[in-house]
Amino acid sequence: MIKYLLLLLFTGITAQSQILQEKDRAKVVDEILADRFENLLPGLMDRAGIDMWVLISREYNEDPVMRTMLPATWLNARRRTIMVFYRDAAKDTLERLAVARYNIGDNITSAWDPESQPDQWKALVDVISKRDPKKIGLNYSLHFNIEDGIVKTDHEEFLKVLPENYRSRVVSAEDLAVSWIETRTKKEMELYEELVAITHAIIAEAFSEKVITPGQTTSEDVVWWMRQKVTDMGLETWFHPSVDIQRDDEELKDHIEAFSGGYGNTIIQPGDLLHCDFGITYLRLNTDCQQHAYVLKEGEKEVPQFLKNALSKGNRLQDILTGNFKTGNTGNQILLASLAEAKSEGLRPSIYTHPLGSYGHSSGPTIGMWDSQGGVPGPGDYKLFPNTVYAIELNTTVEIPEWNKDIRIMLEEAGFWGENGFRYVNGRQTEIIPIPGK
Repeated sequence: MIKYLLLLLFTGITAQSQILQEKDRAKVVDEILADRFENLLPGLMDRAGIDMWVLISREYNEDPVMRTMLPATWLNARRRTIMVFYRDAAKDTLERLAVARYNIGDNITSAWDPESQPDQWKALVDVISKRDPKKIGLNYSLHFNIEDGIVKTDHEEFLKVLPENYRSRVVSAEDLAVSWIETRTKKEMELYEELVAITHAIIAEAFSEKVITPGQTTSEDVVWWMRQKVTDMGLETWFHPSVDIQRDDEELKDHIEAFSGGYGNTIIQPGDLLHCDFGITYLRLNTDCQQHAYVLKEGEKEVPQFLKNALSKGNRLQDILTGNFKTGNTGNQILLASLAEAKSEGLRPSIYTHPLGSYGHSSGPTIGMWDSQGGVPGPGDYKLFPNTVYAIELNTTVEIPEWNKDIRIMLEEAGFWGENGFRYVNGRQTEIIPIPGK
């Protein structure tokens, strides 16, 4: 089903690509979810050493992990929704149960009869007692926000009704929840390439004469064009885009100022080096991309060589970082090795790469933050596992004698780490996009 829909609707990707209708989106989402429950979750529970995973949420206050498990027709949890996953590794079975009034789609079966047991909490205890798990995982975590989903009230109510002999078996499901959020299936990766291609196509259109008229168009105009384009295509974005400008007669701004909209209504002129940060949300996956464009001056036919050379240094930093990916290494180990190698080659690097997938700033090993280049305690200590996706986000400062100043090459592309190593999900920018001048 997925391959058919993709071939039908995504052949020849452009920013005008037809997006799936809601009914077809639901089919894809539910097909992927069923595959994840059936073929992915059992192994993740075995790896984490948790044989029962309990997720508890109330409507409009959903655990971020539970949100990724709801079927396409459930836009929110209903009343108090309780999911229980019980793994019997010896029998190679996985029960997917709901202590709720309804089945949760086709994947999770209701195990509560309110007529015979009106108390939902006691019904949950009955489910637990009948299976006698060794470890009961709950979603609480000190370092991972997405995995800290059980609220204080539900946590207290659960422990209050749980029999004393089970309380010592309650553990944090942090590792299990992280692995569920970060691990991508083959079916999802079929989609991901198309999502990134759409993202690239929107950026290419934004950085074109169709959108930008030098001397008239502002950076803010381009930002809002991107937002509107996403809406018109029936997509969403998980953060407000940014477009910033570097030019030969202005001091280099801090890159955080650039990301926070510091360029506003600055009019784009010939000779400007543009940079954008942009991503979309579609089919429960997210993209995150940064690319550069250059506005040609009068008489210029192509991007100046000194800017091409600067971009190549950014590409080299990407290669150094991804060359240090190794299953089992932590985000901090990858960060420090990459920074040391880049500096030994004369680069001036900053690396702030993050997991990407079910959320934009997702769960998994954090590989630096812009203000934590010595390592990130907690998320940076998490290990790299295969079948995971990252926003390869970084920058390098480059001296430009032609402008008598430094510039900053800021790049971000979706990359996949698998059993066969690293690859970009849909390529990366290796050439600055030229925009015709006046």
